[in-house]
Amino acid sequence: MIANKKQRTAEIIRRLEKAYPDAHCALVHSNPFELLIATILSAQCTDARVNIVTATLFRKYRVPQDFVDVSQEELERDIHSTGFFRNKAKNIKAASARLMDVYGGKIPQRMDEILTLGGVARKTANVVLGNAFGITSGVVVDTHVSRLSQRLNLTTQKTPEKIEKDLEKLVPKSYWILFPHLMIFHGRQTCHARSPKCTECVLADICPSYKKLAADSSRRQR
Repeated sequence: MIANKKQRTAEIIRRLEKAYPDAHCALVHSNPFELLIATILSAQCTDARVNIVTATLFRKYRVPQDFVDVSQEELERDIHSTGFFRNKAKNIKAASARLMDVYGGKIPQRMDEILTLGGVARKTANVVLGNAFGITSGVVVDTHVSRLSQRLNLTTQKTPEKIEKDLEKLVPKSYWILFPHLMIFHGRQTCHARSPKCTECVLADICPSYKKLAADSSRRQR
């Protein structure tokens, strides 16, 4: 086991880069505004489902003003299958209205400004700033990143904000955008929430959770 946590984080990144050379943002989009909408829709919803919905949605609504003009009820119907559709529709309309009123229909590229948009917290802001503009504003913490960071003992925190602060101390800033994608790919393919494929994991020998699991199993067999 690598003792130094920063060194182990670097080794985690190295191995995951090798395992997932195509790691990228899974939300399909063609511009920053589409990524903003897709990210709002992704709350408590799979990226695959969001991509199915936005394939039609982005043909119907192309610019912020289109979302301002549509009725709340119609937008709710259009995004119904992503879940929490009432709140999401409300946030999308609020974000679009502010974009038109304050920012000329363009996504702002500063954290303090993008956080003023409806439905936008740090995770959404980091997704958009990092993947649409290449701005390393922070580390995206979703359910995969949270789970894997805890299992790998990169953090003991439970809230996304505190986990993000811990990861920012360990992950080189040049990897703040890519690191979450590597973790998300690994979480989807190997380190599942239930029944993780530990024996197939490229991180098994440097994962404290696997070491503990193996030790517990050994004790039970005695």
